[in-house]
Amino acid sequence: MPQAQPLATATGGRKSATAHVKVFPGSGEIIINGKPALDYLKRETLVMIVEQPLDVTESRGSYRIQAYAKGGGLSGQAGAVRLGIARSLVAMDEEVRKPLRKAGLLTRDPREVERKKPGQAGARRRFQFSKR
Repeated sequence: MPQAQPLATATGGRKSATAHVKVFPGSGEIIINGKPALDYLKRETLVMIVEQPLDVTESRGSYRIQAYAKGGGLSGQAGAVRLGIARSLVAMDEEVRKPLRKAGLLTRDPREVERKKPGQAGARRRFQFSKR
């Protein structure tokens, strides 16, 4: 079966994960890296995060979403897919920008892992101090 043209495509990022999202007309299934969202993300809360833009725009069940996520962990990938879906919805219909912006779904979360420093146990954690 030949692949249909996507209605919109977008890229999202979160932590060290990136996701490329394609939105097709369909009945609401979300496919991430070739698997249904729940099978790939393994946690209901992460699936809820991915579905937030569709809930805000009341378009759940209107589109088939195909996402390719890489890098980071499942939480970061879920956030990246969410941003990609939100950007795709805006690319299709500029009217949904305001509700998505109000819900904070169009802002890329800038927080990244702080690097470990030399002579310390972690980024900020020090080795245990011994007086003697």
